[in-house]
Amino acid sequence: MTGNLYPYDGAPPLLLPAPPLIPQATVKQLGILHASFHNCPFDLSARMSVPLVASLSSLSESELTPALSYVGHVSITVGPENLDEALTFIPKNFHRFAFSVNVAALPSVDDICSLLNAGACRVFVTYDQLRVLQPQVDDSRLAILLDTSHQGDGKVAEAILDTSVGLYAHKIIDFDFTTGWLKEYGSDDRPPVFVSFGYAPSLKDVEAIGKLAATPIVAAEELTVDPEKEPAKLSIGDIVIAAVSSDRQDKLISTLVTDEAGIALGLVYSSPESVKESLKTGAGVYQSRKRGLWYKGATSGAVQELVKIDLDCDGDCLRFVVRQKGNGESLPQTCRTRTQLIGPPGFCHLQTATCFGEYRGISRLQKTLTLRKESAPAGSYTARLFSDEKLLQAKIMEEAEELCQAKTKEDIAFEAADLIYFALTKCTGAGVSFQDIERNLDAKSLKVIRRKGDAKEKWVGKGDTQTPSEDTERGGVKLAPEAVKLATERSEVKTDERIKMARFNPKTSSPRELEGILKRPAQRASDIMGIVTPIIESVKQRGDAALIEYAAKFDKAVGLKSAVLSAPFPTELMQLPQETIDAIDLSFENIRKFHEGQKERGTLVVETMPGVKCSRFVRPIERVGLYIPGGTAVLPSTALMLGVPALVAGCKKIIFASPPRKDGSVTPEILYVAQKVGAEAIVLAGGAQAVAALAYGTETVPKVDKILGPGNQFVTAGKMFVSNDTSAGVSIDMPAGPSEVLVVADAEANPAFVASDLLSQAEHGEDSQVILIAVGLTEEQLAAIEEELEKQALALPRVDIVRGSIGHSVTLQTDTVEEAIELSNQYAPEHLILQIKDAAKAVDLVQHAGSVFIGHWTPESVGDYSAGVNHSLPTYGYARQYSGVNLATYVKHLTSSELTEQGLRNVGGAVMQLAKVEELEAHRRAVGIRLEWLDSRR
Repeated sequence: MTGNLYPYDGAPPLLLPAPPLIPQATVKQLGILHASFHNCPFDLSARMSVPLVASLSSLSESELTPALSYVGHVSITVGPENLDEALTFIPKNFHRFAFSVNVAALPSVDDICSLLNAGACRVFVTYDQLRVLQPQVDDSRLAILLDTSHQGDGKVAEAILDTSVGLYAHKIIDFDFTTGWLKEYGSDDRPPVFVSFGYAPSLKDVEAIGKLAATPIVAAEELTVDPEKEPAKLSIGDIVIAAVSSDRQDKLISTLVTDEAGIALGLVYSSPESVKESLKTGAGVYQSRKRGLWYKGATSGAVQELVKIDLDCDGDCLRFVVRQKGNGESLPQTCRTRTQLIGPPGFCHLQTATCFGEYRGISRLQKTLTLRKESAPAGSYTARLFSDEKLLQAKIMEEAEELCQAKTKEDIAFEAADLIYFALTKCTGAGVSFQDIERNLDAKSLKVIRRKGDAKEKWVGKGDTQTPSEDTERGGVKLAPEAVKLATERSEVKTDERIKMARFNPKTSSPRELEGILKRPAQRASDIMGIVTPIIESVKQRGDAALIEYAAKFDKAVGLKSAVLSAPFPTELMQLPQETIDAIDLSFENIRKFHEGQKERGTLVVETMPGVKCSRFVRPIERVGLYIPGGTAVLPSTALMLGVPALVAGCKKIIFASPPRKDGSVTPEILYVAQKVGAEAIVLAGGAQAVAALAYGTETVPKVDKILGPGNQFVTAGKMFVSNDTSAGVSIDMPAGPSEVLVVADAEANPAFVASDLLSQAEHGEDSQVILIAVGLTEEQLAAIEEELEKQALALPRVDIVRGSIGHSVTLQTDTVEEAIELSNQYAPEHLILQIKDAAKAVDLVQHAGSVFIGHWTPESVGDYSAGVNHSLPTYGYARQYSGVNLATYVKHLTSSELTEQGLRNVGGAVMQLAKVEELEAHRRAVGIRLEWLDSRR
């Protein structure tokens, strides 16, 4: 005879032996060794403080009724299709509910950690998920879904031995078997057990689960706090009471009443009737031993609003969390006067805040500040603190500085108290309570993914503590600039300020100041490699399976079946408007012509001395991987810029990689370009996972010899990683950084043209930077450009991004073009635009730039799309060392040497002498043996 428990959705029923075999077989087949839990160090409060969990059928605010908040625990099921929604839903409602999340359908452990980070208190996981999560996540936040695949093999026992990992019997169908197992499992010194039902349970069924120290999970729509009005539903009050025991003869339940800060207000008693009445009315209702139901505040006016009911760890004490209300109108006159001084009536009949006296510490301070906000005399210091934002800010900064400077325990405590006072004043003025602060602290405590704890740039170095310089990482180890892609820390953008670039005069600045002015937006070396490395290793080990998993996680392409789309590409996937086809065809031809013109004709042959002929000739790189950013974006221009030179160079194997859209497809524009350049396949992946697939190859992705193309910080970090891995045997085109432009403009420049060129790069991202070098412009001419910049910016859809970019962009004023170009060479911009008289003549002065745009009729945009030059260019100052993508990027140069007998005689002596100097005898003999042979033939 067997009993059935259903595990997670879609899995077969869990078959366990039914009673009377339970005493030995059930526990062992579940993999649970009951004795192993005795004296184990898990948090017992996680086991029995949850009398009921309400299961939501959707992530809808309408399901989170006030009645459910009294219990405070809900469960949801999250898969790839609703992950993004859950990551918003949980934090939004964290202050009212504790979320248990069934994540069995999530393929990525990183997504599970994101849910825990967002505030989920617990996740229900499969065995495989548990094994990966245990090293990262506290056991009390994990519960394993019972699964037949590990039945009887002892793996579950090994995984949860001496831990506080919970158990979840999901959608049970054999109630008698389940309760029999729970009785055998016991209730003392073991982790929590959760039970949901695969049928519509009766109230008796749910109560029985609670009485066996397990937590029932019941559909929210089946629950009610008013069974008289909704008799077909299950009473929340009865379910809660079923989990409580009392050793009193009258069966009353000890009840601790606290406020939202957890401060005890008093000790009372509850009965089943009072608990149900409290839930029904949403008020504090208790059981008087003499007068029956006690509606708190009914006569005194000190009523209580119910926030939550829960249990202690032993299940023999209730806790009512309440919010004290009331105006004291029914109190005696003396008490009403006191109420005006200290706030609403207290919990105690003596009119104190608690039965243990008045509030102390922060709770008392909060009430004092609330009163002062309402009653401080106009013009007083206290009133000014609430009305003068600058005064309060100055006091907070002053006290923070004094706390940082304090040394002794006494001074630190004193200064911390001052800082807390003014910080709470700020909160009280904004209507923020200490409970709001605590909720945020609670949310932070649940995070399992920690960000790097660097200070913002404006605070770095302001204290006495020595801070690492910008070119160091952990432990002061210096990093090469290209070792890690720098992640920009987003700055605060003020939308009410004018969009205007700061002005500087280089002639009045010191070299160090000028260096600071020309510095790119604040960057910090991040832990990006810590994210990228596991992704790359996963693709190396698991191949296509990893690519498909990451596509579901990062690109939300849940239904993707294959990681590669191979040529020939279906015509129906390339349906485009004729004007788009014409634009791509025109751009294709211009790019092809320009790169065709870069071809080297024939072999270079030089006779260095009689009989010694040296040659150099070109061969294409055989296999190239071209990364085209995408997903929701459409970037055929990048596909053209990377694909056309590969075609012209004669690369035998061209592989595209681009993130898929949510439906698993690639944009038809990219497919059309791939077909035109002869791409063999398109890898449906983005980020570091695409780079790894191209570098190492998978079951369906061909390995390449070189990876080219722009991308975000993950793409760049991935390219850096594989290029430094000798086992990959792959090179890359160049490092990358945020987009940038430098415009040199004189009096002949059109202000509207200048502004449009600056904005064309500023809209790329908040980390982009634009620089204007004004040559001999008057105040009126500069103002015209600034006015045009703001007018055009405000008309852009990406105006908020532009604000961020302009915030760290500058205008430099010079007298001559020579001075301007000297500054430009110092900056080494990605794009250099010359809107000056006789612009072509100034090009000879340019030493460092990715690409130069000459004259008033050459906006940078033409280079991005259709002129013919390549738009894949070095950024972040790398124009000093790197070229932009060109035909040479796709080829390699081979050299050859060919010597005659006379040639060997002419050069042999020098070779042998140098080999002797370097003590490389075999090198010397390779020449000597030939010369000896020649001499012997004379």
